[in-house]
Amino acid sequence: MALKATIYKAQLQIADMDRGVYADHNVTIARHPSEADERMMIRLLAFALNVPADEQRGKLEFSKDLWDVDEPALWHKDYTDAVLHWIDVGQPDDKRLMRAAGRAERVSAYSFASSTPVWWKGIESKLTRAANLVVWQIEAAQSQALAKLANRTMQLQVTIQDGTVWMSTGADSVEITPRRLTAGA
Repeated sequence: MALKATIYKAQLQIADMDRGVYADHNVTIARHPSEADERMMIRLLAFALNVPADEQRGKLEFSKDLWDVDEPALWHKDYTDAVLHWIDVGQPDDKRLMRAAGRAERVSAYSFASSTPVWWKGIESKLTRAANLVVWQIEAAQSQALAKLANRTMQLQVTIQDGTVWMSTGADSVEITPRRLTAGA
């Protein structure tokens, strides 16, 4: 018998001063049995960092990346089903990122493991043609602290200013500073 996903619900209060996005979002996250809290919370962080100000061109959604290798962790599709923004989490290989760059207007990848520098050094030169790709590094200590905020039902305040993110439950808070590794889009 296959294990089923665990459902997490999060109420996000986002105040993104860098992009001028202020909104509340209720999201449901299906956590794959093989997914750790750390990865799930990085997906939630990626959502907060990339959610559009409005839904005129479609909306940002969690996808089935761990069930379907042809899907990212999140994607923003327009109403014609064209992919506007492909967002991967972890350390995808260069072929996957180049395929995504050819398929979407924008591609973002968020790597959070302590091995990110080694992974990035191995693929950086293979991605120079992808002008629409941005790769971000989340320090391992920051992503591990973020994982401690995971709960089946979460109320999170997310404040983004000058490239720094503060995620808070009210009782606990984590500061995250994504570091851009690419010069792309």
